[in-house]
Amino acid sequence: MWRDPLIENEDRDTLVAMRIFFTVLLCCHLAAAAGATHEPESEKVSGADVFLITIDTLRADHVHCYGYDRIQTPALDLLAQQGIRFTQAFTPSPITNSSHVSIMTGLLPSSHGVSDFGIPLAAKYPTLAALLAKGGYHGAAFLGAVILDSKNLAPGLDRGFEFYDNFPELATTQSRWGRLERRAMEVERRAESWLSSHQTGEHFVWLHFYDPHDPYEPPPPYSEVYKDRLYDGEIAYADSALNRFLTYLKNQGWYEGATIVVVGDHGEGLGEHHEDTHGIFLYDSTTRVPLIIKLPKESQAGRTVDGQVRTIDIMPTILNLLGMAAPPNLDGDSLEPLLTGVPSTPRTVFGETEYPLRFGWSPLRSIRQEGFKFIEAPKPELYDLRADPGESHNHYEPWDGTVQKLRKALAEWSAKSPAKEPSLGAVSASTIDELHALGYLGSADAGSATNVPEPSLLPDPKERIEQYNLLHTATMAFEDGERDKARAALQKVLQLDESSALALRQLGRVEMASGNYAQAAGYLGRAHVASPNDTTSMIEYARALELSGDLPGARDALLASLKLHPDQFETRLALGRVYLALNDSNAAEDQFEAAVLLQPGNSEAQISLAKTLIARKKLTEAVGLLEAVAEASSRNPQVFELLSQAYGGLGRRQEAQRAQSRAKALEDSQQPH
Repeated sequence: MWRDPLIENEDRDTLVAMRIFFTVLLCCHLAAAAGATHEPESEKVSGADVFLITIDTLRADHVHCYGYDRIQTPALDLLAQQGIRFTQAFTPSPITNSSHVSIMTGLLPSSHGVSDFGIPLAAKYPTLAALLAKGGYHGAAFLGAVILDSKNLAPGLDRGFEFYDNFPELATTQSRWGRLERRAMEVERRAESWLSSHQTGEHFVWLHFYDPHDPYEPPPPYSEVYKDRLYDGEIAYADSALNRFLTYLKNQGWYEGATIVVVGDHGEGLGEHHEDTHGIFLYDSTTRVPLIIKLPKESQAGRTVDGQVRTIDIMPTILNLLGMAAPPNLDGDSLEPLLTGVPSTPRTVFGETEYPLRFGWSPLRSIRQEGFKFIEAPKPELYDLRADPGESHNHYEPWDGTVQKLRKALAEWSAKSPAKEPSLGAVSASTIDELHALGYLGSADAGSATNVPEPSLLPDPKERIEQYNLLHTATMAFEDGERDKARAALQKVLQLDESSALALRQLGRVEMASGNYAQAAGYLGRAHVASPNDTTSMIEYARALELSGDLPGARDALLASLKLHPDQFETRLALGRVYLALNDSNAAEDQFEAAVLLQPGNSEAQISLAKTLIARKKLTEAVGLLEAVAEASSRNPQVFELLSQAYGGLGRRQEAQRAQSRAKALEDSQQPH
């Protein structure tokens, strides 16, 4: 929290005295070191501002200062000239939330446990923001996508920040801009605004630019300049936002004395190894990222580090540079020796992805060491990176000495990782919709495919990558309203695998959105056969049957689902609605009561039960329930409309009129003006 400058003068004076003392001490140290012949040690920069910029989905080999001449990235180039550029930096995860948690904790996904969307970061793992906050830093984070929103998809990532710029809980627009994403310039503008109103003290500010993530839709003029390479256009646009932020820092007088770190969270497949986007494989196309660190006063300007490093090294590096102790047992190590050219022990890079589990495929793990990469998969892979940097020739043989060495190191790492079952993050239905809109599948899409005793028994993602690309294409097309394109892609998936529950389920959703309920029921029924324990698809199947007029079929499908899992809230609600349509209000009441017991505070369940009670002339019970709901949901006109009906049935006319007036007033206030 901010401290009032008029309070605690003694603490302030003590802090000032300590800073003067350490400044003098530092000057003496630098003077003594000036005549030394060895490489200078990096300076401790206690009190320096720290700015972290993560650029989503950014391949190192698509940045100008990394040798890519087909793009202009002047801001990144400037930082490379005035800082240290790491040519071989790697992320442990090709998924946004997992990779960012690793940056912020210095831990691998298997250590911090956030291997999927919606999994909370446990409180026992300190974040960089939390540690800097203890050191007096004022932290703020500015997000480019809802994928890092701490309310749902990235819980715990906001720990330690005074301000974390989440997305609005209730979207005011149907456009993806503002609802799912923010342009890099908007992220930068929000960061500027916060900094301008928080001028004093030390800052730790994180900006997340999401733009290079697909779909690639750069704004003009980048959409024209890079019209044949829209991914590059997104990068160039993000670089322009970075340039504006650096200009702002210079104008504020903060640039020279600041530590600035720019890093990609992961890369992009762009068709290499047949992967169009990212998340499935662990090749360098999606794991090698740019990493640039600018130190205060341009110390070590222009240095290039070719040694292999990791994004998990960023957190301990920043703490080290600020003279703060890093937590014990981190997977990352400070890069400080490399910043000044001191020889350092080669760093092993581990990689992991559980995202294939969402498709019912095997997770992958990798190790990159001494010029080789080994990928543990149902069909393992070994690459000699010196001779084959594109990882195009698999030299795996089980008896190969390098394979055995790397496999042993991978096994030792796994043995040190906390034991856990393969897990999928628990997120709400609305959040699953957000994942779909961003091109990802939600946990409900995976169904029961992950409930196997050994994930390696699942199919190798290499054998399913064409399906992945088609499913991704279909998901994005559906979100963009291109239903014919989505249908065509999904039909191609079924040609490859006629029992693909994912394709059948998505086809069912396409037909539901098109009003073709009978066709939707056909696809969703086949999806249920392919994945019989998937309760989410069962609800969708029942809904399609209900809308197509087959109420008995919908009832039977929901009852069958409840036999497997009786505690399904959504299924209880759906079954109650179907019973009402079948004029079986007694059975409907039972289902709505069960739903209320499962989620006592859920207004939808309470209102549904109240409707049924009114229909069954249980008016006193309905009034008691609705009056309690009205206290908690005083802005819902439907509650007061029902109350008016119940009061009227009991002959309580004045109360009925007051409730009716309240309902009308609420309806009028909620009408668009």
